[in-house]
Amino acid sequence: MADNQTPVTVLGLGAMGRALAAALLKGGHPTTVWNRTPGRDTELVAAGARGAATLSGAVRDGDLVIAVLLDHASVHAALDPIAGELSGKTVVNLTTTTPDEARELAGWAAGHGIVYLDGAIIATPEMIGQPGSSLLYSGVREVFEDHRAALELFGTAEYFGEDAGIASLYDFALLSGMYAMFAGFYHGAAMLRSAGVSAEAFAARAIPWITATVQTLSEAGRFIDSGDYTTDVQSLNFNKAALDAIVRASRNAGVGLDVIGPVKNHNERQVADRHRDDAIARNVEGLVY
Repeated sequence: MADNQTPVTVLGLGAMGRALAAALLKGGHPTTVWNRTPGRDTELVAAGARGAATLSGAVRDGDLVIAVLLDHASVHAALDPIAGELSGKTVVNLTTTTPDEARELAGWAAGHGIVYLDGAIIATPEMIGQPGSSLLYSGVREVFEDHRAALELFGTAEYFGEDAGIASLYDFALLSGMYAMFAGFYHGAAMLRSAGVSAEAFAARAIPWITATVQTLSEAGRFIDSGDYTTDVQSLNFNKAALDAIVRASRNAGVGLDVIGPVKNHNERQVADRHRDDAIARNVEGLVY
């Protein structure tokens, strides 16, 4: 069977599930969709999808079953009762789960004769099928290879190995950087609002600044991987002075320290531990326990 003729079932029709199902339809796959709450499949059915009334009926239709549900518990709640019907089928789980939860699901699947691949979506629903959309996969390699053409309908597909939890680990690491970056932007916007500067105006300056500074991440990575934090510029102590000043300026602007305070305190602990002259990348060592 040609890959674009593989019947696919999508479980979960939130914004992301609908985007994935639409991409499969566009790619020519017979696509069945199911959602616990009815009524979310109208546009997809009009575009050619089959709307399944029951979960059993949905998985019966698909050789490849893609789960895009709320969380780890919802995957078990949906799939546990029909584990026998899934036996021999392939399940790709694109639900956001922790690495250990992904590994648990892989073990559960193997115990029921289900072939399992875990995935992480590095994209918004609007990005699916567009340049810049990226999906990370780990688990059974054969699933990735056999269904790669279908998976690439969603975005660039990368495989990270047999450990089902590694794609999720990458996902959460990337999201940690994203959330911290946005939190820093919110803090800066709050500071400037005290002077009547709009957040949109601040964004216009923040975007090129952040874009330029992230280029130094490769250098930070080299410090971390080498374990040698010797530097003659931008030491931890240099950054302590900057962070102390930002804290004072934040207080003067009436902005709380929920975001910048922990950053200051963490850097300060590294200075107190006699690392004042080391590169700021040494802060990573204080995060590992």
